[in-house]
Amino acid sequence: MVWEERWHPLRREWVILSSHRNDRPWHGETLGEARRELPAYDPSCYLCPGNPRVSGRRNEQYAGVFVFDNDHPCVSPSAPAPAQPSSPLYQVRAASGLSRVVCFTPRHDVTLAELSRNEITSLLRVLQEQYRELSARPEARSVLMFENKGEVVGVSNPHPHCQIYATNFLFKTFEVESAASAAHLADTGRPLFQDVIAAEESDGRRLLVSSDQSVSFVPFFARYPYETYVAPRETHPNLAGLTAGEVEDLAEVLRETLVRLENLWRMPFPYVMVFHQMPPGNGAEGYHFHLQIQPPLRKPGLRKYLAGPELGGGNFLNDTSPEAKAAELQAVSSAHYKHEGAGQATHG
Repeated sequence: MVWEERWHPLRREWVILSSHRNDRPWHGETLGEARRELPAYDPSCYLCPGNPRVSGRRNEQYAGVFVFDNDHPCVSPSAPAPAQPSSPLYQVRAASGLSRVVCFTPRHDVTLAELSRNEITSLLRVLQEQYRELSARPEARSVLMFENKGEVVGVSNPHPHCQIYATNFLFKTFEVESAASAAHLADTGRPLFQDVIAAEESDGRRLLVSSDQSVSFVPFFARYPYETYVAPRETHPNLAGLTAGEVEDLAEVLRETLVRLENLWRMPFPYVMVFHQMPPGNGAEGYHFHLQIQPPLRKPGLRKYLAGPELGGGNFLNDTSPEAKAAELQAVSSAHYKHEGAGQATHG
């Protein structure tokens, strides 16, 4: 049994570990195990090639990665000036920017883990170009890229895709991480995330995939069961700064990491995957681009709920041991369960 707190250096907060709680009796909600077969093309899907969207626009007959402006954007370049509140205590400002959708592949029936290294490399290159374009906008203070995957995180369309928000405000997580990174650089002369990678490699128990230019691991301070970080070894503030070789290497490490997650329970593994990055010169000193994968499940069919400690107390309670979860992921095959014995399939 473990009762301890672990310091999260990127968020500058304590994470509570109580690993024996994962096996506590449970009489609450369990998630269904239904896994319907999906078609390669769905005529009712607004993300499939050639299909109409709610805006009336029609998708291109795309064969690779496809990007379009979100029909239901959370921010707008033409956001009107809001009415000022009556009390000086309250503040309000326009939320402006651009929202885009990025379809990974024309295939409706695959996940990112099932794509080939070349396909993931192509996706990362498109995201590099999107970052360069959107971060150059004068109002852009933050470019948030993320994939929500699985119905358990609120996704209603299984077609593999991610979203991009380029906003006139800096998202809180990046603000906290950039401040922590800048402070660590000033104190030690070293990038904070480089020291995280060094600590993980020195310990070794939580490493998942390691290559010459990239690495993935379950962090010592994981807040979620199976939480995983994927990062290049060199420090870059954002994806746009990676060389062609680094992008290819990152694509392979990301692919194998996602395969291991899906092989764990032999199912499309739900998660929220976020690209943590900062525009150059915007408090990016010492900031290290990386991806964080945060799965919502602690067991098959059992969700990790955010409850009193997280929503009320403000500290995450992890009911599992990061070392134990990493060992589970290390033990599974690096070949996707759908393609075992057939090599890595290529889609597209």
